[in-house]
Amino acid sequence: MSVDQELVDAAIELARTRFPGQDWSGAAALRLDDGEILTSTAPDVPNSAVNLCHETGAICEAFKRGRRVVASVCVTAADGDRGFWILAPCGVCQERLFAYGPDVEVAAPEPTDPRRWRTLRLRDVQPHWFARVFADDVWPFGSDSSESPK
Repeated sequence: MSVDQELVDAAIELARTRFPGQDWSGAAALRLDDGEILTSTAPDVPNSAVNLCHETGAICEAFKRGRRVVASVCVTAADGDRGFWILAPCGVCQERLFAYGPDVEVAAPEPTDPRRWRTLRLRDVQPHWFARVFADDVWPFGSDSSESPK
Protein backbone atom coordinates (compact mmCIF):
# COMPACT_ATOMS: atom_id res chain seq x y z
CA MET A 1 0.00 0.00 0.00
CA SER A 2 1.74 3.11 -1.17
CA VAL A 3 0.99 6.76 -1.27
CA ASP A 4 -1.74 7.11 -3.88
CA GLN A 5 -4.31 9.64 -5.06
CA GLU A 6 -6.84 8.46 -2.45
CA LEU A 7 -4.40 9.29 0.36
CA VAL A 8 -3.48 12.67 -1.16
CA ASP A 9 -7.16 13.49 -1.71
CA ALA A 10 -7.96 12.67 1.95
CA ALA A 11 -5.38 15.21 3.14
CA ILE A 12 -6.57 17.84 0.65
CA GLU A 13 -10.21 17.29 1.64
CA LEU A 14 -9.42 17.88 5.30
CA ALA A 15 -7.46 21.05 4.53
CA ARG A 16 -10.30 22.34 2.31
CA THR A 17 -13.07 21.64 4.80
CA ARG A 18 -11.19 22.71 7.93
CA PHE A 19 -9.63 25.85 6.42
CA PRO A 20 -11.84 26.91 3.47
CA GLY A 21 -10.17 29.50 1.24
CA GLN A 22 -7.19 29.90 3.56
CA ASP A 23 -3.72 30.14 1.99
CA TRP A 24 -0.92 27.99 3.43
CA SER A 25 -3.29 25.78 5.39
CA GLY A 26 -2.43 22.13 5.50
CA ALA A 27 -3.30 18.61 6.57
CA ALA A 28 -1.93 15.10 6.54
CA ALA A 29 -3.26 11.63 5.79
CA LEU A 30 -1.79 8.33 6.92
CA ARG A 31 -2.68 4.86 5.71
CA LEU A 32 -2.69 2.10 8.29
CA ASP A 33 -1.74 -1.52 7.78
CA ASP A 34 -5.42 -2.47 7.50
CA GLY A 35 -6.00 0.13 4.74
CA GLU A 36 -7.82 2.65 6.91
CA ILE A 37 -6.91 6.30 6.35
CA LEU A 38 -6.47 8.70 9.27
CA THR A 39 -6.27 12.46 8.75
CA SER A 40 -5.11 15.27 10.98
CA THR A 41 -3.99 18.85 11.00
CA ALA A 42 -1.98 21.06 13.31
CA PRO A 43 -3.70 23.29 15.84
CA ASP A 44 -2.96 26.99 15.98
CA VAL A 45 -1.15 27.88 19.19
CA PRO A 46 -0.05 31.26 20.52
CA ASN A 47 3.53 30.08 21.19
CA SER A 48 5.10 28.85 17.95
CA ALA A 49 7.75 26.95 19.93
CA VAL A 50 5.14 24.32 20.75
CA ASN A 51 3.62 23.92 17.27
CA LEU A 52 2.89 20.42 16.06
CA CYS A 53 3.15 19.01 12.56
CA HIS A 54 0.04 18.08 10.61
CA GLU A 55 0.93 14.36 10.83
CA THR A 56 1.14 14.27 14.64
CA GLY A 57 -2.54 13.73 15.41
CA ALA A 58 -2.89 10.83 12.98
CA ILE A 59 0.36 9.26 14.23
CA CYS A 60 -0.95 9.44 17.80
CA GLU A 61 -4.29 7.95 16.74
CA ALA A 62 -2.54 5.06 14.98
CA PHE A 63 -0.49 4.40 18.11
CA LYS A 64 -3.61 4.57 20.30
CA ARG A 65 -5.28 1.95 18.09
CA GLY A 66 -2.18 -0.26 18.00
CA ARG A 67 -2.05 -0.03 14.20
CA ARG A 68 1.01 0.27 12.02
CA VAL A 69 1.43 3.25 9.68
CA VAL A 70 2.41 2.17 6.16
CA ALA A 71 2.13 5.45 4.20
CA SER A 72 1.98 9.17 4.87
CA VAL A 73 1.36 12.39 2.96
CA CYS A 74 1.29 16.03 4.03
CA VAL A 75 -0.15 18.86 1.92
CA THR A 76 -0.33 22.63 2.06
CA ALA A 77 -2.65 24.97 0.19
CA ALA A 78 -0.35 27.33 -1.70
CA ASP A 79 -1.32 30.96 -2.03
CA GLY A 80 -2.79 32.59 -5.11
CA ASP A 81 -4.80 29.56 -6.25
CA ARG A 82 -1.65 27.56 -6.99
CA GLY A 83 -3.27 24.37 -5.73
CA PHE A 84 -2.11 22.01 -3.03
CA TRP A 85 1.56 21.24 -2.68
CA ILE A 86 3.01 18.02 -1.34
CA LEU A 87 5.40 18.38 1.58
CA ALA A 88 7.95 15.71 2.43
CA PRO A 89 7.89 14.86 6.14
CA CYS A 90 10.10 17.11 8.23
CA GLY A 91 12.92 15.55 10.22
CA VAL A 92 10.78 15.25 13.35
CA CYS A 93 7.98 13.48 11.48
CA GLN A 94 10.51 11.22 9.81
CA GLU A 95 11.62 10.17 13.28
CA ARG A 96 8.00 9.65 14.36
CA LEU A 97 7.29 7.56 11.26
CA PHE A 98 10.52 5.57 11.60
CA ALA A 99 8.91 4.03 14.70
CA TYR A 100 6.93 1.99 12.14
CA GLY A 101 10.02 0.92 10.23
CA PRO A 102 12.23 2.16 7.42
CA ASP A 103 9.82 0.95 4.73
CA VAL A 104 7.01 3.39 5.57
CA GLU A 105 6.19 5.12 2.30
CA VAL A 106 5.95 8.89 2.16
CA ALA A 107 5.10 11.43 -0.49
CA ALA A 108 7.88 13.73 -1.65
CA PRO A 109 7.24 16.62 -4.04
CA GLU A 110 8.54 16.43 -7.57
CA PRO A 111 11.34 19.01 -7.92
CA THR A 112 9.73 20.71 -10.91
CA ASP A 113 6.13 20.75 -9.64
CA PRO A 114 5.25 20.49 -5.93
CA ARG A 115 1.65 19.61 -6.86
CA ARG A 116 2.95 16.23 -8.05
CA TRP A 117 4.63 13.63 -5.89
CA ARG A 118 6.70 10.53 -5.95
CA THR A 119 6.61 7.81 -3.34
CA LEU A 120 9.76 7.10 -1.36
CA ARG A 121 10.48 4.78 1.54
CA LEU A 122 11.79 6.47 4.67
CA ARG A 123 15.08 4.58 4.25
CA ASP A 124 15.48 6.39 0.90
CA VAL A 125 14.39 9.81 2.19
CA GLN A 126 16.88 9.57 5.03
CA PRO A 127 19.77 7.44 3.70
CA HIS A 128 22.07 8.33 6.59
CA TRP A 129 19.55 7.88 9.40
CA PHE A 130 21.34 6.99 12.63
CA ALA A 131 19.60 3.62 13.13
CA ARG A 132 20.72 2.32 9.73
CA VAL A 133 23.71 0.85 11.53
CA PHE A 134 21.34 -1.81 12.93
CA ALA A 135 20.71 -4.88 10.81
CA ASP A 136 17.09 -5.42 9.80
CA ASP A 137 16.86 -8.29 12.28
CA VAL A 138 18.08 -6.01 15.09
CA TRP A 139 15.61 -3.20 14.51
CA PRO A 140 15.56 -0.93 17.61
CA PHE A 141 11.77 -1.22 18.08
CA GLY A 142 11.50 -5.01 18.17
CA SER A 143 12.59 -7.99 16.16
CA ASP A 144 10.33 -7.11 13.23
CA SER A 145 10.22 -3.67 11.61
CA SER A 146 6.60 -4.30 10.70
CA GLU A 147 5.40 -4.38 14.29
CA SER A 148 3.79 -1.39 15.83
CA PRO A 149 6.01 0.30 18.42
CA LYS A 150 5.32 -0.75 21.96
